[in-house]
Amino acid sequence: MQPQPNSSPSAQVPLWRQLQGAASILLAVRDGQSMTPALEDVDAQLRPGVQALAFHALRWLGRAEALRQQLAKRPPPPEADALLCVALALACGEEAAPYTAHTLVDQAVEAAKRSDATLHQASFINGCLRRFLRERDALMALTEKSPLAVWNHPQWWIDRVRKDHPTQWQDILRANNSRAPLILRINERKTTPAQYVQALLAMDIGAFLIGEHGVVLTEARPVMSLPGFAEGHFSVQDAAAQLAAPLLLEGLMAAGEGQSRLRILDACAAPGGKTAHLLELADCDVTALDIDARRCERIAQNLARLGLQAHIVTGDASRPGNWWDGQPYDGILLDAPCTASGIVRRHPDVRWLRRPTDIAQLAAIQARLLATLWPLLKPGGRLVYCTCSVFTAEGEQQAQAFAADHPDAVLMPSPGHLLPQGSVKGAVFPDNLMREHDGFYYAVLEKRSA
Repeated sequence: MQPQPNSSPSAQVPLWRQLQGAASILLAVRDGQSMTPALEDVDAQLRPGVQALAFHALRWLGRAEALRQQLAKRPPPPEADALLCVALALACGEEAAPYTAHTLVDQAVEAAKRSDATLHQASFINGCLRRFLRERDALMALTEKSPLAVWNHPQWWIDRVRKDHPTQWQDILRANNSRAPLILRINERKTTPAQYVQALLAMDIGAFLIGEHGVVLTEARPVMSLPGFAEGHFSVQDAAAQLAAPLLLEGLMAAGEGQSRLRILDACAAPGGKTAHLLELADCDVTALDIDARRCERIAQNLARLGLQAHIVTGDASRPGNWWDGQPYDGILLDAPCTASGIVRRHPDVRWLRRPTDIAQLAAIQARLLATLWPLLKPGGRLVYCTCSVFTAEGEQQAQAFAADHPDAVLMPSPGHLLPQGSVKGAVFPDNLMREHDGFYYAVLEKRSA
């Protein structure tokens, strides 16, 4: 289930405690840890507020770090620097905070005083934040010279997006800094998107249709409080990700009409969203493969709630000799490991965790998976290759190179790169969904018959 960044800080928890929690998340990210497990270590009562503040801080971290450099040429100790940068990100961000700037300063200083790690830095933090309030316009103007501050992405990331998408790079980066809405995929074995929107509207929950199977909520809500959750009426899935199953099934069902049930492999399947969508749309036999046993348990849990069944296998997709039964598949869905550069608005920590060398390392894994799984596909079958990335090395370049190296592979008309965009503002990119989805790449590869 996706985290919900629209959650507001809890009114029952003092702001200083939430600031401490958000600073701990930033420390973890700076230490190379993903935000998701770091949040699990936060007290449950604090978690909603801490998550909201941490999401905001990570979206505006580039600006906050540039401001801190103006306020203090030498960084304070890591714990104090994290707390100061969280407070600066909240003070400088465009989104309105549910408290005044002076309250923020007061509570940030209180947070410093309440921790042994930052106690002796409380006066320093107080001085920096009060100076920022006094000189805000001048300091913000100074940081405009820094691309890190303007775009809130590492310089190498900015350069890479600009190289890959020279006419759209600014809109991509702006989209990454926006909030992603809660998007549902409707289980059409239980209800229809139109019927589900009506059920939401009857409860005064704003929603609208997107794509063929999706519903967007105008405001995020706790998922388990939505109608039909326990009954399996929907899953949480971004609109771009909802294209995977229809893309694979479309050609296969047309070609195999009247024949036996389709046999499909969903490689790298956890947590099971695309597996479930395949089963919702067609009567087929799906093998859901993932290397992580715990994540395979998530697949089973998600399918059980939806009333669906698949053959769930724990195994390494690059080593089919350990799990494949030798029978070729009609279709293969390869949602390959990638940089996740297309889902930054939902996971704002990704941009700060990745390193430039990750792209080539992951591209090598993707190429190996494609080459390993291709022989498992029947002649006339289809493989859908997808990544949640905007980097062309993980998308267009990967698919073109594979097709060039495999004479029996035909690159069919495919969506290609879907660039992230939000429904509120920003450019509309010429892809096949309108104004609300993450960044994704899709290639449909068909195997020539002998």
